[in-house]
Amino acid sequence: MIKKVLLILLFALSGTVSAQHIQNHQLDGGRSSGLGSGESFNPFRNNRNDSTKVNLKVPEEIFQWKIDERTGDPIHIDADTAQHMFQNWHLTEGVRGEYNFLGSMGTPRQSRIFFDRPTSTTYSFLQPYDYFYTEPERFIYTDTKSPYTNLSYHSSGDKVDGDDRFRAYFTTNAGKHFGIGFLFDYLYARGRYDNQSSALMNFSLFSFYRSDRYNYHLLASRYHMKQAENGGITDDRYITRPEETEGSNSNFGPADIPVKLDKAWNRNEVYDIYFSHNYNMGFYRDEVVADSNGIATDSLERRFVKVSRITHTFRMTRDMREFINHQQPANYYADTYLPYDSVDHTTGTTIENRVALSLCKGFSKWAFADIAAFASYSYNNYTLPDTIAGKGTEYKRKYNEHILKIGGTISGNIWKDMKYHIEGETAISGDEIGTFSLDGKAELNLKLWKKDIKLTAHAFAKNNRPSFYYRHYHSDHYWWDDNDLENELRTRVEGKIEIPSWKTRLTAGFENIKNYTYIANNAISNNDGKSYLHRYSIAQNSNVGVFSAMLEQDLKFGIFNFNTVLTFQNSTDMEVLPLPKFNAYANAFIKFRIAKVLNTELGADVRYFTEYYAPDYSPALGQFVQQNKNDRIKIGNYPIASVYANFLLKQTRFYVKYYHVNEGTGKRNYFLAPHYPITPAVLWFGLSWNFYN
Repeated sequence: MIKKVLLILLFALSGTVSAQHIQNHQLDGGRSSGLGSGESFNPFRNNRNDSTKVNLKVPEEIFQWKIDERTGDPIHIDADTAQHMFQNWHLTEGVRGEYNFLGSMGTPRQSRIFFDRPTSTTYSFLQPYDYFYTEPERFIYTDTKSPYTNLSYHSSGDKVDGDDRFRAYFTTNAGKHFGIGFLFDYLYARGRYDNQSSALMNFSLFSFYRSDRYNYHLLASRYHMKQAENGGITDDRYITRPEETEGSNSNFGPADIPVKLDKAWNRNEVYDIYFSHNYNMGFYRDEVVADSNGIATDSLERRFVKVSRITHTFRMTRDMREFINHQQPANYYADTYLPYDSVDHTTGTTIENRVALSLCKGFSKWAFADIAAFASYSYNNYTLPDTIAGKGTEYKRKYNEHILKIGGTISGNIWKDMKYHIEGETAISGDEIGTFSLDGKAELNLKLWKKDIKLTAHAFAKNNRPSFYYRHYHSDHYWWDDNDLENELRTRVEGKIEIPSWKTRLTAGFENIKNYTYIANNAISNNDGKSYLHRYSIAQNSNVGVFSAMLEQDLKFGIFNFNTVLTFQNSTDMEVLPLPKFNAYANAFIKFRIAKVLNTELGADVRYFTEYYAPDYSPALGQFVQQNKNDRIKIGNYPIASVYANFLLKQTRFYVKYYHVNEGTGKRNYFLAPHYPITPAVLWFGLSWNFYN
């Protein structure tokens, strides 16, 4: 019924509203979220160009940008309307399958590529849902002279075990300077396995005002994310060796496999308000207009020249998270701290104000760089359940944090073909005093053997205090308080070489982490020698190093195309920071046109990684955790293949894909998290409609 309603809504809206394009396809591993993508010189973004794009014709009057989280400056991006890889946009495991997840669309995930993970020491209930939850600095605004809309829909299965995701994005201008719009995103996955449904919904309203002097951006978002938790299947042999179980019965399906938890849910309710505004100081002057070839003409145009900018940014986020388990299994948890029919419930509220003063390059010959100084004040409030000793009474304990930081950035050019960006920040007062972050990036374009080559160097040093939930956590079955955790010091050096004519990109780097902070598994035996009771705590490792090298290569021979991404990485301590040593994605397809109007891709892709002791998942914590040392298993060494047909017709993209086509072959070890099998073979279809009015 839901599928029919959404299809009717799609057709109805297509006749009444004008249009916008779809969200960025997350070719950078999922870190770019929102609507659109593009190249921008930003050291905190991992750009991976796609040389096989076939773009829709985007009207020249459309302009898109993000907002820099520290300075409030707009970062221009190019509209992303690519056909290529659209068939993988909806996958929770990422466009290139580089994420571990719980097997069903809409479940928590974690990247197997360490350099794609966040560099902050943050325990966040929202991080495992980064494919759905969009930070304000990743949201994309659109300025257009006419209404602009995108409607997209992805679906598989049926009303019993199917998955659906529907998105609608609309924006329009009211005059030359003011724009307004909304984003609606709804994901509903029923789950192929028992007790694994997901229901995620977001509604965001945004507006902006852009002029020479004054600018503002407003974003208000409401997220509802509910995830049923089954704790994984009780016996992996239902997948790997079904002949040894009742799973060999022809009437026995994925939904019949026993799972560990029943009537258990995680729920996050998020309210996000973001407002950034600035005032530009400068002057007007007449400048010579150049033609399309960059040659000066006789025409003059009066333009505003920015000298400096003052920016104020306000953000308030409130996240309410609870874990509900109405039917707790016997012999599952080692400890029970709240025995009064309680639910795990915590709230976190952050209110941040940031002020930045920027000096813009180019207004005189001495202004050779963009320079900004900024200061921020954050107030964090948390509530956790607690008890009064000896009275058996529960109440909500409140915790407050105050953080004052200062910092600055400088970016510009050294010579014509070299760019640089340096950014630093440190806490000078409050609960994070002494923490700091220093990040730098340089980019050099040159010619070597008549080839254009781009070299990029990136390095950072970050001294982070473990976030609140690493230091304090109270719940029904897990409890810790440790305000004296050491700061985590991370240093990374990374280099990248790109040869566009060869369609080759090679990246290599090393990161060292002192006092690596993680969730340790302290499970205890259940006295039967076969099972263990769940218990977790926070631990720190004195020193961990990670080396990573990635090769991206695209090949083309007429209509034949072959794309590969190969990643090699190694952790110096595989027990506390396990990583697969090799991760691969390959995509082979033919590309042609039918009747000169229908762009067509017919192909197959495969994702693969070597065996390793992957992180386990804790439903009650909503986080990926260390596996039980006494009962751990390896996952991996199993390719996941799909075949697809991907099409582009004018302003419409659509595809048909058969996912996990190789189900039942080889070792059948199709797990992307311990004891969580992925979806069996299933047919997907999806479409995206863009309307430019």
